[in-house]
Order: sequence, then structure tokens, then C-alpha cells
Amino acid sequence: MISGALVLRWRLANIATMGALMGPIRLLAAPIRHIAGSRLFQLAVVIVIILLVDYYSFDYAALRQISSGLQAIADSTVRFYSTYFRVGILTNHFLQVGVIIALVYAVCLIIAFVLRAGLRGAITFVGKHNVFWLRNAIARERGIAAYRAWLPLERIRPNRVSQEDWEEAYAWPSDNKPPYPPLARRLWTGIVSYLIIILVFAFVLQAFTPLTVLSWLGRLFKM
Repeated sequence: MISGALVLRWRLANIATMGALMGPIRLLAAPIRHIAGSRLFQLAVVIVIILLVDYYSFDYAALRQISSGLQAIADSTVRFYSTYFRVGILTNHFLQVGVIIALVYAVCLIIAFVLRAGLRGAITFVGKHNVFWLRNAIARERGIAAYRAWLPLERIRPNRVSQEDWEEAYAWPSDNKPPYPPLARRLWTGIVSYLIIILVFAFVLQAFTPLTVLSWLGRLFKM
């Protein structure tokens, strides 16, 4: 009994210590997450990466291949678009830089998505198996995030509807299925929505500007 009480006290002390450490870490990480989530900061990081790759491509063969590959893709993209509309001297360089920035940005987004998914999986594993007694700290952090996400739904709940029925109808169904469509349906819906927006935008440009976007798209699909 004494040894069990000592173990319990030791674990409670570790949990309290971890919780005390997580507080300052959250305070320090909050502004970093806010800055990292800024699109302007992400664009600046991408431009810095491109400049560094270009600068060190003279010294490292791997970076030289990456730089040459980006330049080849940019050149081929500009040649492809030059068959549908006139590309001047300024437009040529602008398109090349834009294509390189877009490619590097897309690669960085994919890498960030993979790293974020891996980090979330690692945190879930640590919390589920209580590695280093971090379950309580992780549960508290995710509980706060869940409460902040749930609060806007609760604010519009009518008084005549109970909280349990309201959450079951719009947030947490009784069968534990997510209250949103499957991933495949959401992907198809997003693709169709973007296509409709692009076609409407192309029609407006075709009708009210000298840009014959619909004609370009027609020739593109005929290839």
C-alpha cells in the first residue's frame, strides 16, 4: 500500500510538472503559430528558399539539379502558354518567376501537410499510451480546442432544444458518424465548385474584356 501510494504521488507530481511546463510552451508557441500561418510570411519563406537554392546551386550538385529542373519546368510552362496568347519580355520573366514560386510553394505545402499529419499522429500516440505522462496535458489542450470549436454552435441553440438533442443533431450523432459528407463527396463537390467559378470568371473576361479566355480553353481541350 505504501509503495502504491508513493507511485501514485510520483505520477501526480510528474503530471503537475508536465502541466506546468506545457503552459509556458503554449504561450511561446502561440505567436509562432500565428506568424507561420500568415500567407505573407509563407510567401517570404518560399522566396528565401528559392534564393538560397539558386545561390548554393553552384556549390552542390543536388541543388544544381533542383534549380535546373525548376528552370526547365518554368520554361516549358511559358512556351505552352505562349501558344495561346502573346508573351512579351516582361511577361516572360514574370511568368517564369511566378511558376517557380508556385511550384516551391506547393512542395512546401505538401511537406508541411505530411509533417503536420505525422506530428498529430505522434501526439495522439503519446496521449493514448500516456507516454511520459503527457496524457492529461494533451487532453487539456485538445479539450480547450474542442470547447472553442463547440461554443459558436452552442450560442445559437434555441432555449426549447436541449443541449443533448442539439449536439446529436448537428455535432455528434448517436451513431458516432461524422456530421459531414465522406471525403470523396467533399472532393468532388470542391472540384465542381471550382470549375464552375473558373468558367463563370472566364465568361466574364470573354464578354467584357479583350481576353478571349473561353477560346483559349476550347483550343486547350482540343489538343
